[in-house]
Amino acid sequence: MSMNRETILNIVLAALLIAVPVIAQIMGEPFIITLATKVAILGMAGVGLNIALGYGGLVSFGHAAFFGIGGYAAGILASHALNYEPIMEAPFEINGTTQMIVIWIVALIASALVALLIGAITLRTSGVYFIMITLAFAQMIYYFAISWPAYGGEDGLSIYVRNSFPGLNTLDPISFFALCAAMLGIAIAFSAVLIRSRFGLALHGARQNSQRMMAIGIAPFRVRLVAFVISAMITAWAGALYADLNRFVSPSMLSWHMSGEIMVFVILGGVGRLFGPVAGAALYILLEHLLGGMFEYWQLPLGILLLVVVLFARGGLIGLLAGERKHA
Repeated sequence: MSMNRETILNIVLAALLIAVPVIAQIMGEPFIITLATKVAILGMAGVGLNIALGYGGLVSFGHAAFFGIGGYAAGILASHALNYEPIMEAPFEINGTTQMIVIWIVALIASALVALLIGAITLRTSGVYFIMITLAFAQMIYYFAISWPAYGGEDGLSIYVRNSFPGLNTLDPISFFALCAAMLGIAIAFSAVLIRSRFGLALHGARQNSQRMMAIGIAPFRVRLVAFVISAMITAWAGALYADLNRFVSPSMLSWHMSGEIMVFVILGGVGRLFGPVAGAALYILLEHLLGGMFEYWQLPLGILLLVVVLFARGGLIGLLAGERKHA
């Protein structure tokens, strides 16, 4: 069976994401590798949001909460491990760790629990009410982080040495990029399988006609809640990687600005497109790098571009280049 244009475009985007840092490594340009790593991580955060927004129709303006939870999971566990201080001593002792795999598991569990609580409340609403309540919850967590002096408060928390992964030198830029690109690949593959599964069909049905889904015995609320939790977990996973990239975590990861940026990645690349968030993140980082050095208000052309995409290219960059509509 021949591949459609979007599939070919996805393969090209994946090849470019891998080729650019490899060429940069050969040319001795570690900064370019860091930019590519940033694209992979932020694209992964967008992949998480895309499950809720693109496939579930849930316009969440609070996904920075989960991104920040992942970041703080990495920062808190690493700081306790490096300072040889237990996180908790009673009723049993819990120590910190610098092992990424353990940190990711903690980030996934913490974000899932928070998303379950937030989703159980917010998913009883819809439209602008859902948007505002997800924003409110994210801001509550943001202000909690600011007022948490044990972990830096408003100044944030430094991770002096990047956390470790078995068999890999994570301080080496190209090695850390390879790790982040692999995690992005897993997130995209999981998203592709999910949306083509029976659950994905139920999620699409809940988005299109919840009454009809209820009539055939499927509870739309439960389907949306599971999608919201999965979406949050992937975004938190990206947050943990982002904290390791910068070796620093701060409340800015939890702010509404971060929620907006993640949503911009999805919209620019294409809502509901598999590689849309990656394309959007790449375009955003490219504009920030090229225009940010020219003048202070580089967000102005970005805003104009976003407006053009919303008005004239509903399928985003992927839809514009693929020249076809996505199929359910």
